[in-house]
Amino acid sequence: MSRQVFLYDPPDRFVAGTVGLPGRRTFFLQATAGPRVTSVALEKTQVAALAERMDELLDEVVRRSGGSASVPAVPPTVISDTAPLDSPVEEEFRVGTMALAWDGEEQRMIVEAQALVELEADSEEDLAEAEEKLLQDEENGPPMLRVRLTGAQARAFARRALDVVNAGRPPCPLCSLPLDPEGHVCPRQNGYRRGA
Repeated sequence: MSRQVFLYDPPDRFVAGTVGLPGRRTFFLQATAGPRVTSVALEKTQVAALAERMDELLDEVVRRSGGSASVPAVPPTVISDTAPLDSPVEEEFRVGTMALAWDGEEQRMIVEAQALVELEADSEEDLAEAEEKLLQDEENGPPMLRVRLTGAQARAFARRALDVVNAGRPPCPLCSLPLDPEGHVCPRQNGYRRGA
């Protein structure tokens, strides 16, 4: 079976968002272009890592170009997107591997999110070989979402993604674990319940 690639070059919209209540949220990346909508599920930590690395890569692009790259230092407010995910949110796949790159010729950020794949191998060496072969297989690999963004779109995506990650349950001021609405058992309080 050939690889399914969901390509958005350029997307009308590319955002991170959630479905569900804090503490039970499912995180998604969603790309849209006209009537096409692609949503892929991933973990909260993956969203945070993607946003942080995207900002770092954009900062590096600006630094190496001496400020001549078409990358704003902060996201422009005109492209700020606070709208919810487009409905219905239908998961195409769960993300396993992500990659970022900068296309210097076209001044575009390339984001790739590849489906989670379970590999079976007899040894660590066989597993590493199977992973490398899978990543290099352009024709028969797992499904992939590939999005090409301008510097401004990438900055706006990173800002929103970090806002979405931080919009969850507030942390306990003592132990930094998330507080549920009914409180939580705080290890720093020797197991006593701490209210929200």
